[in-house]
Amino acid sequence: IQTVDFFTPMVDDPYAFGQIAAANALSDVYAMGGEPLTAMNIACFPACGDLRLLAEIVRGGMDKVAEAGAAVVGGHTVDDNEPKYGLAVTGLAHPGQLILNGAVREGDVLILTKPLGTGIVSTAIKADMASSRAAAEATECMARLNRDAKNAAVAVGVKGGTDVTGFGLFGHLHEMASASRVTIEVWVESLPLLSEAATYAEYGLIPGGAYSNREYLGRHVALQAGLAGPLVDIGFSPETSGGLVLAIPRPQQEDLMEALRSRAVECAVIGRAVAPSGFTVVVKGGE
Repeated sequence: IQTVDFFTPMVDDPYAFGQIAAANALSDVYAMGGEPLTAMNIACFPACGDLRLLAEIVRGGMDKVAEAGAAVVGGHTVDDNEPKYGLAVTGLAHPGQLILNGAVREGDVLILTKPLGTGIVSTAIKADMASSRAAAEATECMARLNRDAKNAAVAVGVKGGTDVTGFGLFGHLHEMASASRVTIEVWVESLPLLSEAATYAEYGLIPGGAYSNREYLGRHVALQAGLAGPLVDIGFSPETSGGLVLAIPRPQQEDLMEALRSRAVECAVIGRAVAPSGFTVVVKGGE
């Protein structure tokens, strides 16, 4: 498995930014049921900037890669006025344990392993409107590896899944449904959220990417009549280093939930796969 991801800072602390960027890049390997082996730094930084900040960013990334049991083996930097950081990651997965976004089957339930709202809270942080509690909660969530969630999924035999990042929950569900030729029902009242995300969404602190996602997904995602508000906005909003969405046949639902909980992984049932319709994703209030 090979992947690459890097982006601009979403938190003020350079070490935390490095950890978040690394966790986000490593997540692509975990989302396919794999284990990361090596990583290469990708960094953009102004030549006239304080190199101590760059050192902290890279240190955060290296510590997160070490936590994942992988190794940073080099990298590349570019002079850029706006700092950016991330990783190119190589991992391995057993062919019989691959998790694919095209392997969702009709009747599967969908389980999410991290709360949503990192994009909303990051927007509040940039606007100096986030509380210290909300900023700390979002930072910890974004820096958390999806390794334990992946291990639980592999142990139970999950075949269908993905991680939730820049396309938002609804965007990644659309990818899963399209690749699997099913329709996915998602229940917004069941979505786990960061504690202050809905409040910030009500304030209008919505990242620009949410509007782009909503415009792109307009003909693919159907909203239940009268459904609107912050939960829908959060569903379209980009996430940074979000959790895994895992698809499992209903008879195995409790097995997966128990495997996740035994590894201290947050989890919530958020929807199900049904027969294909005119939309890939149908958003409802509840089940």
